Amino acid sequence: MTKVAAIIVNRNLPAETDAVVDSLLRHDADLVDAFVVESGSDDDRLSRHCTWHATDPEARAHGLRFCRGINFGLTKLLAEGRFLDYDAFLLMTNDCELGDHPVVAPLLDVLERHPRVGLLSPCSRRWGERALLESMPTRYLWYAHNAAMLVRRQFVESIMEIEAPDHMNFLYDGSNFRGYGSDLEITAKGYANDWATAITSRVMVEENERHLLDKASLIKTESYEENFRLYLEEGKLWMRRKYGFNSRWMMQVYAKMLYDDFFKNYPEYAEFRI
Repeated sequence: MTKVAAIIVNRNLPAETDAVVDSLLRHDADLVDAFVVESGSDDDRLSRHCTWHATDPEARAHGLRFCRGINFGLTKLLAEGRFLDYDAFLLMTNDCELGDHPVVAPLLDVLERHPRVGLLSPCSRRWGERALLESMPTRYLWYAHNAAMLVRRQFVESIMEIEAPDHMNFLYDGSNFRGYGSDLEITAKGYANDWATAITSRVMVEENERHLLDKASLIKTESYEENFRLYLEEGKLWMRRKYGFNSRWMMQVYAKMLYDDFFKNYPEYAEFRI
């Protein structure tokens, strides 16, 4: 049976994180193991599902954010000899709202039907992409949404750090602290290795932005507006430094070029192209 490791990143929001984990286990317990990464959380604000707690001074002061947090969890699975126990990984923020329905089972069914999809995002009722899925529930894209993603283990193995994996480099580039452009980077790496990124309406997952709007001080981060400003400012510097791109548009063009090449190599999947 296919087994999935769900990795959820928490920082001082135990009730919200527990709600995500409880929903997963209520509907998909036979398919998923849940792992919570505490991203420098206070000792009295840990999820009751806490698996690993990052407590180094940097994590305590600033948290891990999504990219470093996911890297942290995947590195722990590898170090504990559990990485190969799973066929896929469900990577999630703790502001996801899963609804009262299975999530893992339908996503796994999509992966089974699409053997070259390495990264799969559930759709949201609020996303414009939903209109693209009206005639076909699953389509291939050249970018991803980070709130919740199911990634195939073989996809991760094709792009992961193999020499010295840690929370800064396992899957994501941890130097991109707030994650601006990380969706484009991981998608481009996938297409460069013959793995497609897809979005599906078979599952709907919502992202509750009220957590950051209302609880920024509890999470120990900047206000929503300031965080967004730094997300753009720092992310653009990262993108320029690493790729020489001065805009997200150019990063999209790069990812789209690899996306187009994928269909030249795999014309049998052309019907799923946007």
